[in-house]
Amino acid sequence: MSIYNKINAGFTLGTAEPVTAGIEDVIYIFNQDDITLTFDTTNPLIVTGLTAVSAAKIYKFNGTNNSFNTVSKLAKTSVAPRYTEEIDFNVAGLSVDIKTQLQAMGYGRVCAIAINNYNSSDSAVELFGAVNGLILTDAERSAADETVDGGYKLKLTNPDKLREPYPPRAVSIAPVSGTATYASTIAAIEALVAA
Repeated sequence: MSIYNKINAGFTLGTAEPVTAGIEDVIYIFNQDDITLTFDTTNPLIVTGLTAVSAAKIYKFNGTNNSFNTVSKLAKTSVAPRYTEEIDFNVAGLSVDIKTQLQAMGYGRVCAIAINNYNSSDSAVELFGAVNGLILTDAERSAADETVDGGYKLKLTNPDKLREPYPPRAVSIAPVSGTATYASTIAAIEALVAA
């Protein structure tokens, strides 16, 4: 019987390490078929490895002032629970290069990694779109919008009717020797970032 059919632990809110809302102002995005994911053999909620296919890279998007956000929503279906995942972020600019990347995200599937502000958890770093990927569903630009200086407001979410079977996966990657830490996970992701 699956461990996901019965609860097996409780939890309490702690004061030693209070939870902090939000994510860091960085999102790592990669083409879904460019990076092979390795999952923990006993828990499919944990990604233990990211391996580039050929010379593929991860692309880093930086923001400011808490301008990025992630959302995961449970949607109960007649078959099983499913999760809708969303990532909202801004791009300050409107060059042809930016428009080309937006078009690619609208047609191709990507995965995204976000880093929670609360990083004292084993889910400090989360992967969105692990099974079905994400696509760009909203790309709005108002030239007069001073909040993003005329740039784009973007939303990545699951393709229509393709919700994820699990909530966002925790990313926990160990160094060559030793156990996985927050620092080793970030280092592994950064090692795949395009220069």
